[in-house]
Amino acid sequence: MAQADLPPLIVRNRPLLLAGVMAAMIMQTLDTTIANVALPHMAASLGATRDTITWVLTSYVLASAVVLPLAGWLVDRVGIRRMLLFSVTLFTVSSMLCGAAQSLDQMVVFRIMQGLAGAFLAPLAQTVILDTSTTAERPRMMSIYTQGVMLGPISGPIIGGYLTDNFNWRWVFYVNLPVGIGCFALLWLFMPNTPRRERRIDLFGWLLIATAVSGLQLVLDRGQDRDWFASSEIVIEAVVAASCLWMALVHLATARTPLFPKEIFRDRNFSIGLVFTLLMGLVMMSVMALLPGLMQQIYGYSPMQSGLLLAPRGVGMLLSITLFGRFMNRVDPRVLLAMGLCLMSLSLWLMAHWSVDMPRGPIVISGVIQGVGLSFSFMPVNMISFATLNPRHRTDASGLTMLFRNVGSSVGVAGVTVLLARNVQINHAEIGSRLPSVASAFPGDMHSAFAPFSSMVLGTVDGMVNQQAAMIAYLDDFLAMSVACVAAIPLLLLVRTGTASKTVDVAAAAAEAAH
Repeated sequence: MAQADLPPLIVRNRPLLLAGVMAAMIMQTLDTTIANVALPHMAASLGATRDTITWVLTSYVLASAVVLPLAGWLVDRVGIRRMLLFSVTLFTVSSMLCGAAQSLDQMVVFRIMQGLAGAFLAPLAQTVILDTSTTAERPRMMSIYTQGVMLGPISGPIIGGYLTDNFNWRWVFYVNLPVGIGCFALLWLFMPNTPRRERRIDLFGWLLIATAVSGLQLVLDRGQDRDWFASSEIVIEAVVAASCLWMALVHLATARTPLFPKEIFRDRNFSIGLVFTLLMGLVMMSVMALLPGLMQQIYGYSPMQSGLLLAPRGVGMLLSITLFGRFMNRVDPRVLLAMGLCLMSLSLWLMAHWSVDMPRGPIVISGVIQGVGLSFSFMPVNMISFATLNPRHRTDASGLTMLFRNVGSSVGVAGVTVLLARNVQINHAEIGSRLPSVASAFPGDMHSAFAPFSSMVLGTVDGMVNQQAAMIAYLDDFLAMSVACVAAIPLLLLVRTGTASKTVDVAAAAAEAAH
């Protein structure tokens, strides 16, 4: 057999090895959505509020974002086999600890551990699949990989809802135990050792970026409780974040061997692609963080019903990639991205017109439209980002793209949570000021006689005001994200049209998008 027909990595049993890495990757992608529908139950069990429980999501995403730039260096130093075995072990152990957490502080610590381990599973799984496939097999293998990646967002809310309804929210994390053990066994038996090499790491640059991202996250998450810049803590965190960000930019531009090659930032398409990547991560994770609370607290759906109502987003993504993925290489990616942003904006605009008393139909329709819009956005963004980039920079560029996506997700979840909390207070005060006093219904001496009834009426009215205030706050968040999607479209005018041999395969772009 010709050398070109051999894959770069020869293994004893490829089907079982691929089953192991695919299961590990699905386990990681599943955990990005499976916990969403259980958030209200976690809040009650852990003594958290609606504002602070989102740390369960943001801590996971933030930990992944901080450690991602080290992925390439770690793989070179210890090899893919050791990295996969360590990541699967830590992810499984931290999942068990998350299920056993007794307080919000413990949960956040264990979710950080889970995020640190999960950050490497999806990119390493993609690397193994590509390295164990021949050139002719790669399009088909990447298509299978994409379907597996999509399985997590689709099934996550449904599985999470079923486990929460029929068992306990803790089983959302315990379910990873058998999967993790099976993955470890398959990887131990069939994953060969890969070559290792010495590689310098820009540790100072990584520390600056990690500190800047962490400081920004703390400002967004704690600002509401600490009255923003009236608090010295928030001022210090903001100054540290801004200072480290500025120092990181200067360091990346002047260092001899920076964390990321300088050449990738000189590529205009890639730089603009990072902006869109940030926006995509912000919108997708923000919506997924808001909807479980809306479904369960406003509409009164159970976790299982909430999961089923969230699933159409994943179905829309999967159907659009399956039906139209093969045709996307024939269309200008700028046109596709404009279409995707318009569809996302339309779905969010429809969501901004929901009401407290509403059937399920509009929820499903907007979810499908949003799923199609996401697939028509993520894939063209990857095609644009890598169209004119030198192929030798693709590994570093992929890590930076994932970093921007995770930062966008983390900042987005924190941002919409802050807007939601502030708007609920503002709307409650506005609606309450327009209501007549309950005492006016009991004039004169009758007020004392009917005091118990007036308290009941006051409690009922206050509950209705709270519900309406929260609903309006959710709608305001959806409208803000809808406007952001439309506002980003003019950036496409700056994108160059060059493609040629450097265009990314659609299946690979879809898989990258799903991370």
